[in-house]
Amino acid sequence: MTVWLAVGATAVGCYLLKLLGLSVPTGLLDRPVVRRFAALAPVALLAALTALQTLGRQHGQGLQLDVRAAGLAAAAAAVLLRAPFLVVVGSAVLVTALVRALAG
Repeated sequence: MTVWLAVGATAVGCYLLKLLGLSVPTGLLDRPVVRRFAALAPVALLAALTALQTLGRQHGQGLQLDVRAAGLAAAAAAVLLRAPFLVVVGSAVLVTALVRALAG
């Protein structure tokens, strides 16, 4: 029963958050600072999530390098070479799989 309460509370919270976004005045959204924040915030959040999932430890604090770091390095190299998005993702997956297979 508590799981369904959590699901219901999350659904109501998401609806209210969406409603809040729709009720923001247009004048506020046209400000340059808000536009710049809206453009850069998703990139920063995605970069933080990627770094946390790649370098974060599961138990305790600190950084831990594993095979995912090799995949991230391959993706970064592909981005620097201006490869298309699918090539970036594919190279990251391929390098991570190869390193994982070689590591045992």
